[in-house]
Amino acid sequence: MGNSILMRDLGLLILRVSFGGMMFLSHGWDKLLNFGTTMHQFSDPIGLGAPLSLVLAVFAEVFCSLALVFGIFTRMAAVPLAVTMGVAAFIVHANDPWSRMEFALLYFFPFVTLALMGGGRFSADTILEKLRLKRAG
Repeated sequence: MGNSILMRDLGLLILRVSFGGMMFLSHGWDKLLNFGTTMHQFSDPIGLGAPLSLVLAVFAEVFCSLALVFGIFTRMAAVPLAVTMGVAAFIVHANDPWSRMEFALLYFFPFVTLALMGGGRFSADTILEKLRLKRAG
């Protein structure tokens, strides 16, 4: 039983670091660097306005991705990422070929999994919880 728990926690670590890191490096960093030039021409898939849509995307793809990598507030950080990828898949690419929707879904499902499972033992969440319990006890 202990071995399966270790494997689960290693799996969650790999999932967090790989998907959080890829989202940050492949999507978030570029949006952050080019924020000023793309603010008014960014996609507005749910009618919030291009600037606010970009702010929300940058929040998810930069800040929430980094939170996942470090495993801090994992469940909460995974939700905006899942929502962002859900919007990309089911709204932005709804009428596109499957291959365009599939790419967003390949991010969507790991983020949903992390929102449900948390960061696992090898996360800042676990360290902070142990510190909290130590102070309380």
